[in-house]
Amino acid sequence: MISKEVMKYSLENLKKKKMRSLLTIISIFIGIATIFIFVSFGLGLYSYINSFVTGTSADKIIIQPKGMSAPGLDAGFALTEKDLTAIERTSGVQAATGIYMKVVQVEYKNTNKYVFVGGFDPRSNLMEELSGLKIYSGRQLQSNEKGDVVLGYNYMTDNKIFPNGVSLNEEIKINGEKAKVIGFYQPVGNPQDDSNVYMTDDFFRELYPNSTGYSEIIASVDTSNIPQVVQNVEKSLLKSRNLAKGQEDFFVASFEDLLKTYASALDIVVGFIILIALISVLVSAINTSNTMITSVIERTREIGVLKSIGARNSEIFTLFLFESSALGMIAGTIGVLIGFALTELAKAILMNLGLGFLQPNYSFWLFAGCILFATMTGAVSGVIPAIHASKISPVRALRYE
Repeated sequence: MISKEVMKYSLENLKKKKMRSLLTIISIFIGIATIFIFVSFGLGLYSYINSFVTGTSADKIIIQPKGMSAPGLDAGFALTEKDLTAIERTSGVQAATGIYMKVVQVEYKNTNKYVFVGGFDPRSNLMEELSGLKIYSGRQLQSNEKGDVVLGYNYMTDNKIFPNGVSLNEEIKINGEKAKVIGFYQPVGNPQDDSNVYMTDDFFRELYPNSTGYSEIIASVDTSNIPQVVQNVEKSLLKSRNLAKGQEDFFVASFEDLLKTYASALDIVVGFIILIALISVLVSAINTSNTMITSVIERTREIGVLKSIGARNSEIFTLFLFESSALGMIAGTIGVLIGFALTELAKAILMNLGLGFLQPNYSFWLFAGCILFATMTGAVSGVIPAIHASKISPVRALRYE
């Protein structure tokens, strides 16, 4: 056990060496703050992914044509009505709907922007469930409705899409054609979804009669065996498109598979960043060890005096070990506080930029773990200097100049 006298004596010594202690603390808390920031944002992203896996998107599969561009940008690749019918008749598929997607010019008050416009069948809610779209104000599109659109949340805000936010019942022009705004979706936190224009598939086909087909098809399936349903859909599409196995010009993936792929990539990125932060902490640990070695050398006579009045080797060891641990704990606490402040600042900035899905996620174990890790780093750094100090001969120490 560490006595109160040892703790008090150690803290007093740290106060005497303020500048050295401060520099050591700075070298540690930078690494701890970095770890806290990236782990908190990593946890936030994992939580965001998990909300989809466990939500209404868990039973969805996505079918897209293979191409070199994003959906809607490559007119040479598309899915047809025949493909949609084949998917709907596939075993394990409960419902399916086709989505049109195209990059168009949108004009509002003499300002033009190029954005994605999506056309869908309002009788199906699969797209809304997949993207997490819910009406914020106004109303949803109705079947066979033409001339009306629902906009993503960012259109309501000044300087997001247009200099002035769009209001309900105002008109915008899509490639020169007037369209009335009847509603806005709630913010998704994804700049892409929050900047889209949504219309009925009937209105889309009227505006773009030469459209080659769907950019993607969304299907809800039996969740008891999603991999088997994916295989069934692949077979149905091969037959529908008169293709042999291995000639697929489309791909089918469950939404969960896509999120797992995203999570795997996230693991690599977060792991790499944390590795860099750990290297920083390792350098800090070496610096702490060097600080303690210097402290032992400077206090050799002091150690001799302590031993001559009865201090045991174990007490000298505890004295220096506690000092290095205290430096780590103080640095860890400061690092966590600074990390928390920076993540909250970053969160506010990201929310303002429309990147609401990039939010940090905190837990008690994150705070406690970072502080404990810093304390252990300080303790490990001080072990060798503490052992060296405890073994100094009192006679030699008192003669040390």
